[in-house]
Amino acid sequence: MGEGKVLVVEDELPIRRLICFNLSRSNFDVVEAGDGASALRLVKEEKPSIMILDLMLPDMDGFDICTKLREKHPQLPIIILSARGQDMDKIMGLELGADDYIVKPFNPLELVARVRTVLRRTTPAATQDTSSERLSMGPYILDLKTLKVYKSGTPLKLTAREFQLMKLFFERINQPITRNELLDEVWGTNYFGDPKTVDVHVRRLREKLEDDPSNPKYLITMWGFGYCFQEGGA
Repeated sequence: MGEGKVLVVEDELPIRRLICFNLSRSNFDVVEAGDGASALRLVKEEKPSIMILDLMLPDMDGFDICTKLREKHPQLPIIILSARGQDMDKIMGLELGADDYIVKPFNPLELVARVRTVLRRTTPAATQDTSSERLSMGPYILDLKTLKVYKSGTPLKLTAREFQLMKLFFERINQPITRNELLDEVWGTNYFGDPKTVDVHVRRLREKLEDDPSNPKYLITMWGFGYCFQEGGA
């Protein structure tokens, strides 16, 4: 059994071959696509464990693909691979639900390491015997078996990374957690991406959890420190 199935979406054939070669050599099952339409089709047909997504594709923008996938496949981890290294592009990618953002040119071995890290951090509960274990607080229920979060009985469309953040907050109700702790616990101590990803993912999670995200009752910011999930709200 391999380490997982990776869908590589990259229109430049030499780069795609390089990525696929290194992933295959590292015991991953690899599926590849050279355009956005093929990528969306292969997500349905192949059910990959993770996607590596180039932003500059011939038929559609990678950001649009990310948006479509987050709507229909919120649990699919996505690593954006792009020559566009500006902070705004990185932040936009993370805002749209990407789990990591790697700038070209890149080290193929680093890419493989990041794939492993994202998979490890976004799918740990699948290997645990959680039976029907649920965590609840206020209007929220966290189901560790189905990896779903409910608010007042309604399921929320969380990404795998957002679910892991929610699980950590539930385990430490009313305890302030620093950004560095969130990085270590959810992204891993060997994460070497942009630390801004913490704030972006927490902001996205808050938008899904709170009735009024600009005035949160539960997931609050501890200015100069980090974040805290409060029992009963503010």
